[in-house]
Amino acid sequence: MTHEAILWEALDGGRVRCALCPWRCSIAPEHVGACGVRRNEGGRLVALTYGRVSSVAVDPIEKKPVFHYFPGTTALSIGSVGCSMRCGHCQNWRISRATPADGDLRDLPAGLVARMAEDHGCLGVAFTYNEPVIWVEYVLDVAAACRERGLYTVMVTNGYVTPEGLDAFAEVIDVWRVDVKGITDDAYRALCHVPHVAPVLEQAERAKRHWHMHVEVVTNVVPGINDSEQSLTGIASWIASALGDDTPWHVTRFFPYLELADREPTPLSTLRRAVEIGHEAGLHFVYLGNVDHPAGEDTVCPSCGATAVRRHGYTVAERATKDGACLRCGSPLNIVE
Repeated sequence: MTHEAILWEALDGGRVRCALCPWRCSIAPEHVGACGVRRNEGGRLVALTYGRVSSVAVDPIEKKPVFHYFPGTTALSIGSVGCSMRCGHCQNWRISRATPADGDLRDLPAGLVARMAEDHGCLGVAFTYNEPVIWVEYVLDVAAACRERGLYTVMVTNGYVTPEGLDAFAEVIDVWRVDVKGITDDAYRALCHVPHVAPVLEQAERAKRHWHMHVEVVTNVVPGINDSEQSLTGIASWIASALGDDTPWHVTRFFPYLELADREPTPLSTLRRAVEIGHEAGLHFVYLGNVDHPAGEDTVCPSCGATAVRRHGYTVAERATKDGACLRCGSPLNIVE
């Protein structure tokens, strides 16, 4: 199924330029852009994966991971194929590196998604598994239907989007759960083969400051690439200054995979130090992911020290909050509930 794309212009010689992500691909006739899912067909850009899904599941919102937006609820999670990055340690590479031709895809009309979410008791829909930005036309239609039905929407994204790309769907997206893989261009070149980190940082800030989305940040700490004190301090300081000190930062353990299979898993000492660095930078909520660590995923009130949300894996075991604030002392916790 093809669907006319948005955010493109015609160029000389039958080429088209896509303006959705910072690659801004100039695409020759009958070719696709860097994402593999946006194709120049006869001088017009079409979205090859509109309505085509690779994965559908009911997930706890904590699995995204999103900890401060309707904690304890479930989201209907959907994804397709393709990505704007090529991360050497991608755990979803079978779909992120697949094309519409070789992916195991099935049709899911946009109008059915919100109803499916309600039928399964979900309070929201998450666009995840592969990069949802490159699925923008479908995301727009699904998210608009969710908004009409009072369901929340989550983008689980690498954040590689242009300003006009973000603005195209921002009005119908509630949560921007963004990966910040490093703070330097060198880290982004090494990890995901894109030239610059700036678009990720700039649009995350725009999502928060201009569009008032709820933003949570994930950093997968990879030994030898983004695990130095300088790198972790840079990320934490940027989050505190650009997004605010109540922005959740999920520091997750790397496991050897694909092109990075020769590296060791992230030492627990590095992860514990990352949490310290986050707090030293002024962040109130720093979480440990991909590792079983006592209280590593609990939400602790920064004012009184009470455990406001206790988690076991993806399950909320106990919650002591009211209207997003600590039940003991009343301090706000940047929790939407």
